[in-house]
Order: sequence, then structure tokens, then C-alpha cells
Amino acid sequence: MPHIIWMLALVAGGQLSLIAMKGGLEVASSAEAKTAESNTSVASQEADGVHSTNSTRPSVPSLSGLNLSELKTLGAKKSAYLRPSKAAIDQPPQRDELAFDQTIKPILHQACVDCHGPYGAEANFDITAIDPDLVNGGDAEWWEEVLAALNNGEMPPRDEMEMVDEDRATVVEWLSNEIHFASIARRARESNTSFRRLTKYEYNYALQDLLGEPWDFAKDLPPESVSEDGFQNSSDSLHLSVSQFETYRQLARRALDRVTVRGTRPDLVRWRHSMSDAAAIEERIHQDKLKRLEKRFKDDAEKREQQINTTTRLYRNPGDSPYYLNLATGEKARAKWEYNGAKYAIDPVDSAEDPQHEASQHEASGAEATHVAVLPTGRNPNLTIELGNQVPDEGLLRVRVRASRGPGQKRIPHMQLVFGWRATNEGRADVRVSQRDTAVTAAAGQAETYEWLIPLGEIDPRNAERKTSTMGHFPSPSEYIRLVNSSVPRGHDHPADIVIESVQVDAPIYHEWPPKSHQQIFPGNRANEQLTREEEVAYAREILTRFMPRVWRSSVDSAAVDSKLALFEAVRGGCDDFQDAMLEVLATVLTSPKFLYVAAKPMTDAAAHNRRLADGDLATRLSLFLWCSVPDDRLLELAGSGTLHQPEVLRAEVDRMLADPRHERFVKHFVDQWLDLRALSYLAVDKSFTQFDPSLKESMQQEPRAFFAEMLRTDASVLDIIHADYATVNERLAVHYGISGVEGNHFQRVSLNDEASRGGILTQAGLLAMNSDGQHSHPLKRGVWLLNCLLNDPPPPPPAAVPEIDLADPEIAKLTLKQRIEDHRNQAACMSCHQKIDPWGIAFENYDAIGQWRDEINGTPVDASSALYNDQVLDGIDGLKRYLLDSRQDQFVRAMVQKLAIFASGRPLAFSDNASVDEVTRAVRQEGDGLKTLVHTLVTSNLFLAP
Repeated sequence: MPHIIWMLALVAGGQLSLIAMKGGLEVASSAEAKTAESNTSVASQEADGVHSTNSTRPSVPSLSGLNLSELKTLGAKKSAYLRPSKAAIDQPPQRDELAFDQTIKPILHQACVDCHGPYGAEANFDITAIDPDLVNGGDAEWWEEVLAALNNGEMPPRDEMEMVDEDRATVVEWLSNEIHFASIARRARESNTSFRRLTKYEYNYALQDLLGEPWDFAKDLPPESVSEDGFQNSSDSLHLSVSQFETYRQLARRALDRVTVRGTRPDLVRWRHSMSDAAAIEERIHQDKLKRLEKRFKDDAEKREQQINTTTRLYRNPGDSPYYLNLATGEKARAKWEYNGAKYAIDPVDSAEDPQHEASQHEASGAEATHVAVLPTGRNPNLTIELGNQVPDEGLLRVRVRASRGPGQKRIPHMQLVFGWRATNEGRADVRVSQRDTAVTAAAGQAETYEWLIPLGEIDPRNAERKTSTMGHFPSPSEYIRLVNSSVPRGHDHPADIVIESVQVDAPIYHEWPPKSHQQIFPGNRANEQLTREEEVAYAREILTRFMPRVWRSSVDSAAVDSKLALFEAVRGGCDDFQDAMLEVLATVLTSPKFLYVAAKPMTDAAAHNRRLADGDLATRLSLFLWCSVPDDRLLELAGSGTLHQPEVLRAEVDRMLADPRHERFVKHFVDQWLDLRALSYLAVDKSFTQFDPSLKESMQQEPRAFFAEMLRTDASVLDIIHADYATVNERLAVHYGISGVEGNHFQRVSLNDEASRGGILTQAGLLAMNSDGQHSHPLKRGVWLLNCLLNDPPPPPPAAVPEIDLADPEIAKLTLKQRIEDHRNQAACMSCHQKIDPWGIAFENYDAIGQWRDEINGTPVDASSALYNDQVLDGIDGLKRYLLDSRQDQFVRAMVQKLAIFASGRPLAFSDNASVDEVTRAVRQEGDGLKTLVHTLVTSNLFLAP
């Protein structure tokens, strides 16, 4: 889309409503009441909500006396979308072809042509040259930009010819009508394709759901590119080359091999390790060190005694490090793992006993403990159990830990499980394998068993040396598990110690044999039986008849099955057995475009007349939207019955799907792409921020998802994204924010006061941090992010050869960050872009590079105020939130509709979608702006149901 904002050298983003162009909220004073009354005639002329949003010039002073929640409610009452729609989106367009020549053209000529006419086309934009016919002409997108500039008060610029409000209202009304009806007309004759392949993550989730294992089947695929709208699932870029089909075939075959098995159940390998045993090993290591010191300093008694005393002191006084505690004597011994050539790796025990019986033995072992291991919070709060080189490749690794809290301890600590090995003399490879932290709730002296089940084949990377090197060689062939106290350090007054009595490890664990995933593919488990050729063909037909409809997301005729049967017979002779041949055929089913691609089937006459997706395609679109995967049996059943498109059925399915844990995929991928959270993954933070660690960064990444999920669960207003009187945080983030009363690593809803400094997405630390440079705040990045992600009003790209800020200039170096930006903005090449962006970003200046609040920078009070294009002052984050809630609600809600619609449909929105976007936005605004309401409304709208 063209960026007329840049071409017109305009200075701010978003959309303005004429409803408050001369005044603010309706308040009690008679003067303001008269102002509001005088606006009635303007408001009656205001155009449709898509373009005439409820914005205002500088808010009247009375706004400062309202809290943000009140302002949210009052601002919503001004919405242009609360008035009835001009026309339903399925009505034929109605145009007044003479209106432009008689009314609109003279206004534009008077206000714009001096700068943007045939003889003064600044930035090469001539407003007299664009076609006023938005239905058949080629300049509809340009007129959208003109309308946005008029609504925003950006055009004409304030230092040029002013356009009176009556003329502005007239042009806005005409343009809004033209765009509304032109989009209807174009939708009737144009088709917007969503033909694309599955994304990497959709492909992975689809295989997980089809094959019955939650494994990463797509890790070898390259990352996806991102569309102009910021989404990975866009039809613009998701295509396949011929060579890529072979890659997908290999991935499919590898996945099928992993979820199927051969032969008998593998033998169980079992390790048992009490902390009494662990303490004994640590004592042996310590004594060996003392012997080496005695030998090394045998000729220097003083040095020898000094070294031995130092080593013993460190060993017996572990400080905040993990240690072993003798329960009888209270003596401590530091627990510090070293490789030592795998000399101290524990050996597996006899695994012949019944696995169910050994579980009860493990429960009893805690009562006999003479030592325990204590893991405090702090630096390296972990305990290592070295297992040698006998950990299997596949199956589940079961880890059971007998643990409790420390004596007299109120806080509940949390524990993570790590798998790793010593990779080099200088480093190790540690992989966190527990998806969620485990709360150790057992009281002191009343240890309970905590268990993890880890797919061994999913630990990536695994130790490549474990099968090639002999124990004791280096690189180490030995592997280990590591128990980590992941609790937030809160000082000695708030301990969160974990007391461990014993550890038991078993592998490979299979709950049944053959596994359920194998049985789903080979019903009856006949793959390894001795079958005749006729029996093999019959069994192959049974497998394909079950498998193909689920994979291809539709009924499959006998000709398609016969085609795959012919392939089976063709490859059978070159395969070792029936199972090998069958998996080869199934891999081709998973490599078919019918699986890899999302393509609408030809519509029936009735569906074509109504411009409605076939129910099977609707099931696929809905499942990709809310589960990022293929439809389940229920959706396919409804599609097959022809009832899925019915609004009440769709709403019920949305509720069912959002109640399923798989909806967490939607939350993760929509939020990450909408807010562009990739930037946080790559953020390098300056070492001066000592509190910034991997756990804080991980919490920052999770917070926007947790907040969105809470909004979705409660159907909270989408305006909570701008400001909310609650947050969803864990203890790590609560400490970062200075919020008291939050304990635990799980995300939880906490109430806030109504102050602007926290609440909503704008003030979340991760989003502020990723829009910094890791050392300083970055107003430009923060402003661009807000305009792009939240207001859907991306600024134009900077022109070529933009001068950089010269920090070597001593005069510039003396300036504050805001002063430097203002100095840079005053340069002609920079002014137009920066005037549009900078005020939005400067409003965040009270937040440092990792999102913490600050009142000073190097002793100088923070100046977070700046004026927008319309002289509206944004006084810090409070002023920013107030302006958005008072004056930009319609623009924000419409932007949310657009972003969600792009993700849901898997395609960019076109000009012809304008009227449909308006209808969804109108319905959402009229029903209270709920996020779940938005999902329901979108799914039952023409925007989602049409091809």
C-alpha cells in the first residue's frame, strides 16, 4: 500500500474522529456542555467507524480528574461504531458520481493543490492525478491513505493551508462512503485467495495430533519468513518447490518410524541414588583431593596445610551453594559435580523386578535416609546425578525425586529438570527438559515423590560421544540429569530451599506395548505377523482407509485408496517387510499437497452464490486458527453433515476448542507474531543490568501470552491491552515490577491499582526491553512498534541517506536522549518520519532498557512528555494511555480485528475487505469489546466464512 503519509510530509499516526474535533468529553460545566452540543451537527455528518474513529485534539482538563478505568468506559461511549451501520455488507453499492466533481474536488483543490498539484507535487504526489472512482479505478488504496491523513489531522499540515472542520467532515463523509461501498462492490467480483502450505509450526502440530505423540517433528525445517503484516501464516509467502517435497517426504518417514515399533518391549534400565550414597561419593572426591594436595606439597608443610585447610573449609562451608546434610550430626558437605572421567557415575541396578513393585520400594527409601541434599536459591542451585552412557535413545525417561521444603519454610520452592553432559574441558551441554516448573509443596520432614516423564528422542542435542567413546575418555560419553531450584532468590529472610532424599531414574518407559501411536497406524498390531500377499493387501487397505481421511481432512474415494494400494504393491518387493513398505506408502500420504497445502475446494452452486467456504474447508480454517493444526473427528463430522457453517454450531465449536488445551497454540503463535516477540529472543542486555537473567527473560516472553490467555478466558475487553487494573505475572516478574504478594513460578492474575505505570501490554517489561538496544531505552523503536502492532498504522520506511546522530560531537554528547532526538528530528531529511513516531516513543521514557520504572537518568529527571502532530501532549505513559483510551479506541479495536482476521484467514486483507472489517468491529464494540466475543464474531462473519 502506498505511504501517502510520507509523501505528504505528515507528522503522526492513527485515525481521528470528528466527534470530538472541537471538544472533549461531555462534562458538567455549561461551557463544555455547549461545546459538546455544538459538535452534534459535526458528529451527525461523521463517516463510518472504520475511518472516522473517536479521536480528539488536546483533551480538556477535566480528563485529568478521571481514572483510567473511568476513561475507558467514557471513551467507549463516543465510539462511532455505536451508531447503526450505513449498509449491510451484502447490499449493492450506492454511489453519487457527481458528488466528487461538485463538492469534494473544490475542497481538495483549495486545501491541497498548492503543495500536491501538477505544478507543486511535493514528494511526487499529485492529488489531482488519482482516480476518484474507487470501484473501477486503480487508486483506492491511495484514497485510504488520504482519508487516514484527514482523520488524523495530518493533512493539510498545520503550517500550511488549514481545512475548516465543515470541509473536513464533508470530505471524510464522502471518502468513507466511497470506500465502504467500493469494498462491497469489489468483494462481489474479486476473490482473495488463502491458498498456501502449512507453516512449520502447523505442520508440526498436525503430525503431533495425527500420530499421537507430542514430539518436535519439524525441527529440521527452516524458519518461516514474515509477511508485511508480521505474520508467518500468510498466503503471500507459503509455497513449496519441487525439491522441498522430498524434504517433507523424509520428515514424514522419519516421524512414522519414530511413532511405530518392532519386536518386544525393550528392557528397563534403572538407577537408584540416595543422598546417603551421593554424600559418600562427595566424601571420596574430597579425600582424593586432599591426597593429591599432600602429594603435590609434600616438601612444603606450610603450603600443604594452607591448601588443605582452604579446601576443607570450602567443602564444609558451602555458603549459598547446594550441599549434603548429615541428619545425625548436622555436618555439611558441598555438592559440586565434576566430570572426573565418569569415575563416580552411578551404575544401573538390576531391572528384572516388577516396575510397579519398585515404585513402592522407592517410596519407602526416604525413611532410611542418613543424608539429604539441600538446594538453596542463588548461584548454581542444582544437584547433578551422573548416569554414565547407558541412557537409551528412545522411550520415556522417568525421573522420581523424593523431596520436601526446608524446616520452618513458608515459601513453596520450584524445581526444574535438566539433562546434559560435559561437552569440553571448558563447557557442558545442558538442556532443560521439564516443560513447567514443579512446585515442591511437601512440608519439611514429610517428603513426597515428584515425577517427570521425558521423551528421550526429544532431548536435542544428545551426547554424540555416548556410543563411540569409552567411559573415562574425553569428550565425555557420560550423561547426567540435573535438579535445579528455580525459585526466585529473596534473601535469607525468605528461604525457598529444596530438601532431596533420593532420586530414581528409569528408562525406557512405555505405558503399553506396542505404544498407542503404533496401534493407531497398525490396528490389531498385525504388521509383524506372517501374512499372505492377499492378507497384506487387505490389511494395507484397512490402514489406508483409516489413515488417509484424517490426514487429507476429507472423505477419500476408493480410487485414491486404490492408487496408494498400487504404490504399496510396487514397493513391497524392495522392502524388508510389510511394516517397512506400509510406512513408505504412508509417508507419501503425508507428503501429498492434500496434506501440506491449505486450498479451498471448488464451491457448490449454493456456496458460490453465498460466497461461503465449503464446510470441510471451514473446518480446516477453524482448526488452523484456534489449534494451529488439522481438524479433529468432531469438526470433520460436523463438516460432513453440512452444519458447521451454522452460526450457533460455529459458536459452540469455538467454545469447545477454546476449552481444549490445544488453544494454547493459538495464544502462543498469534501473540508472538502480532507483537513481534522474535525481537526479545535475540535481545542482548548490557551486563550492568545484573538482575537480567535467563529466567527473567523467559518470564518476559511468557507474560504477553499469559495476559492474552487470561483476557480470552474471561472475555475481558480488548481495551485491557491498553490499560488494565490487573496483571498476569509470576514471582520473578513481580519482583522485577516491585509487586508484593506473588509467590511461585506459575503465572497468576494479580490486582493492581489504577495507576498507568503497570497494567496492560504497553508497560510489560519484555515488550519494552525488546524495543530497546539492551543498554538504553529506544523511543524510535518503541514508537514504531506501537504504531505498527497496536494501531496498525505503520510509519513509512526512512528515506535513503538518513544522517546518524553524531555521538562524537561533544555538544551532542551533553544532550539528553530526548534532546538528541529533537536535534535529529530538526534535520530536513528526518523531520517527517520522526514527527510521526517520536512522541509515541518518548512517552515510554520512564522505562529503562529492561522495562523497569525510573524517575531519573544519571541524576536528571526523566522528561517523558512530547506533543503529537495535533498539539496533543502525551505526558508520559499516563498521558499516552489517556489519549488512546479517550481518543483512539475505535482505531485500536479495528486494528485488533484486522490483526486477528489476518492470522485467522491466513492471508493479507485487501481493500475489498474494508466493509467486512467494519461490520465485525461494529459488532464487537456494540457488545462490549470482549476478546472472546471478538473471536466469536470473527468466526461467524463473512470475513472468515468466505474463501
